[in-house]
Amino acid sequence: ITGTMAQAKRPMLFAVMLLAGIGGTFQYGFNVAALSSPSLFIKDLVNKTCQERYGLFLEPQSLTLIWSFIVSVFCLGGVIGAFFSGRLIVTYGRKKTLLLNNFVAIAGSIFMLVSKTATSFEMIIVGRLLYGINAGIGFTSHALYVMECSPKRLRGLMGASVSFFIAFGRFFAQLLGFREFLGTEECWPWLVGFSGLIGTLQLVTLPLMPESPQYLLLDLGDHKGCEKAMQQLWGKHSYALELEELLLQKARIQKVRPTSPMELVRDRTVRWQLLAIIVLYFSLQMSGINVVYLYSFDVFRTAGLQPSQMRYATLGTSICEVMTSMTCAMVIESAGRRPLLIGGYLAMGTVLGLLTISLLLQNFAFWMPYCSMVLIFMYIFIFGCGPGGVTASLPGEIFTQEYKASAFTVGCCLSWFGLFIIGMIFPLIAENLGEYCFIIFIVFCIIAVCFVWFHIPETKNRSTLEIMDDFQRMHKIAGTKQAAQLAVDEFWTLKTTKL
Repeated sequence: ITGTMAQAKRPMLFAVMLLAGIGGTFQYGFNVAALSSPSLFIKDLVNKTCQERYGLFLEPQSLTLIWSFIVSVFCLGGVIGAFFSGRLIVTYGRKKTLLLNNFVAIAGSIFMLVSKTATSFEMIIVGRLLYGINAGIGFTSHALYVMECSPKRLRGLMGASVSFFIAFGRFFAQLLGFREFLGTEECWPWLVGFSGLIGTLQLVTLPLMPESPQYLLLDLGDHKGCEKAMQQLWGKHSYALELEELLLQKARIQKVRPTSPMELVRDRTVRWQLLAIIVLYFSLQMSGINVVYLYSFDVFRTAGLQPSQMRYATLGTSICEVMTSMTCAMVIESAGRRPLLIGGYLAMGTVLGLLTISLLLQNFAFWMPYCSMVLIFMYIFIFGCGPGGVTASLPGEIFTQEYKASAFTVGCCLSWFGLFIIGMIFPLIAENLGEYCFIIFIVFCIIAVCFVWFHIPETKNRSTLEIMDDFQRMHKIAGTKQAAQLAVDEFWTLKTTKL
């Protein structure tokens, strides 16, 4: 709550969080959920295209295969976007990458809008691929931009906003998908093309915001530009200590260029930070959150909800995720990252175990389906307050400037890969294991708890160099501590010389 009040006193910082979010991870959340409502209309378009153009009458299996490809090509685009995001961010900067990325969203929107008129489902495939590229680039650039624009004591709050906009995008897509809005046969192209409007909105508003202070100083060497950006974002008298810490970091990396993902993988001095990103980003997808969303339809149906009520129940899960993301943003600075990760994964594993039991007993008591409903909402609440709100921004905290872009690239590629794996193999898992399928995700939750407990230090209110020093102490990494101390000595030598 204190962080939120501090945010209100800095309107420019709040504007950065809002404008970066709507064209950043909002697009990811929106396009993950946007196809749910118009799925029948798009399948009709696929049938119509094949009949009119190719004279083919699709069998149900062929139609399902094409539909699955339309859905999953978004993940392929996400991997492509995430892979190139690091290079774009280093070359053009955080803000400019976000701005240029909007043209990808607008191009994808154009394909979506004209697909029905042109009777071409291939345009939807191209549009989904472009949306995926936009989401892959937007996730990395959004997270890095807001993290570098925030002061140290609000870093967790700004980082949690990355997950909030994912949840808000998913909620907004489901809301627009109602028949009262754009979920009709006439209006569905406007629903799937809505991302173009969001991209245009960011394109005309984000240029009013400053570039990231860290990028200006550490990458461009623009000391005056960095101070001006800090004044705009934090106020005239709130940046002296932050600037001193950035100068200390600059003294350490002034002769180091940004690393590539492959160089990051080979660098032994940041091995444990890289493992932290690999384990936590992959565990985020393998924790079962997407599966819980998929199972919610069956649980709601078993509980006796009518088809007309299902959309409101599904919207309720998204509202729950939005609210929990806001809760995480308010408590993350006081609670710390480690307790939210450890407690979150422990509680998620426990709830998944209880959900498995409740699904097995669905037919033994009339109230058991309602118990399963409560457990689903509990799981979403815990995910949003814990791992979902903490993990997305973690590379921006535990890596110094030369590694950040590559760390986000590796993490986001793994996240997209995990999402793709779940989409491909979960139907087989569910078919063979049934209600016991959640046991696999419980195992991943336990692995994440053990890894965080033994290998990840607390990052709350600590500078990047302090966090790196904590990693060195936990894992006794040789050579890096001397480099960090050399940076400190070098910094104070430079400062003393100037004085």
